[in-house]
Amino acid sequence: MRALRWLVLAWAFASSTGCLSLRYYSHVARGHLGVLGDRERISHLVDDPATDPRLRERLRGALAAREFASARLGLPRNRSYTTYVALDRAYATWNVFAAPEFSVEPVTHCMPFAGCVPYLGFFDRAHAERAATRLAQAGNDTAIVGSAAYSTLGWFADPVLSSMLRWDDDELDGVIFHELAHQQLYAKDDATFNESWATFVQEQGLREWRAARGLASVGVDGVGLRQREFVQLVMDLREELRELYAGGLDASAMRAAKRLAIDGFRARYRGLRDTRWDGDASRDAWVDAPLGNADLLPFGIYDRWKDAFARLFDATGARWPLFLACAGELARSVPTRRHGNLQALEAAVDDAAMHRAAAAACPRSMALSAGLRVAE
Repeated sequence: MRALRWLVLAWAFASSTGCLSLRYYSHVARGHLGVLGDRERISHLVDDPATDPRLRERLRGALAAREFASARLGLPRNRSYTTYVALDRAYATWNVFAAPEFSVEPVTHCMPFAGCVPYLGFFDRAHAERAATRLAQAGNDTAIVGSAAYSTLGWFADPVLSSMLRWDDDELDGVIFHELAHQQLYAKDDATFNESWATFVQEQGLREWRAARGLASVGVDGVGLRQREFVQLVMDLREELRELYAGGLDASAMRAAKRLAIDGFRARYRGLRDTRWDGDASRDAWVDAPLGNADLLPFGIYDRWKDAFARLFDATGARWPLFLACAGELARSVPTRRHGNLQALEAAVDDAAMHRAAAAACPRSMALSAGLRVAE
């Protein structure tokens, strides 16, 4: 029945959006059904003496994290991440990003249930490369990014994938929290909200999961600081290009200025690498490859509103039921109001401002919570 449900949905999507979408959704249906068909229950694998001991321990830990996500964080309790699939490839999907030659805004792709997203996902690289070629022929910069996990937003029971096991236990557990957060709530047409929300849940959930097991809190180490600085470097380049494209130069002058801006970014990167990062060359291949607007798109999506969610979490007294209710109110509000409330939370300089911003962001949930406290 689930397979039939997916195929009917894919047909409906394709019928409403044209022939290219028919090919795309047929590919997605086949790819996802192929993954679903290979699922094995994690509990069976853990109990099976033939299971590799290292795999058994990792899956046992993932299952415990999945239970914690529902029992303590209030995330959906369903069959997602209770099964395992051994893939025959390094990545689960390949995502194709595209942006016009003189814009840092993504080409978006709109779907009836997921809304508009800034990329297209494919289950094999060859399909992704063909899509990237079509988008490039239309005058766009393009980029292909491999992804170790993907979410169906609760439509199906998403499995733990072998590609996710490349991460250490903390990152694996955190990604389970992240993907379940997408199932908890999802704002159509707002990828930055969705990813920032899920990233906050991932990081806060992981802190509490470690504490529950008596493990030390994980701070930001040198590697994490380098990554933050690198992301900021890329974001600075994106803003520089945004201003450049709005400047009204002709196409030839714009291309020359774009090359100079990217060369300047590379020079700044090397300066940081050689002075502050102890010569860490792990990002050299990405920096030295041909760069365009599309390569910059994934940066910032995952943490734009993370500080705002952290303040909302504090304003709710770190109570997950109230925090989830507040986040749900934000997700259901109109985008202009949603973003204004997030900006107010982000800008709050003290506890009073933070609580005022939270009350404005989710008035119903905060009022109900206040009423319950008075009654008690």
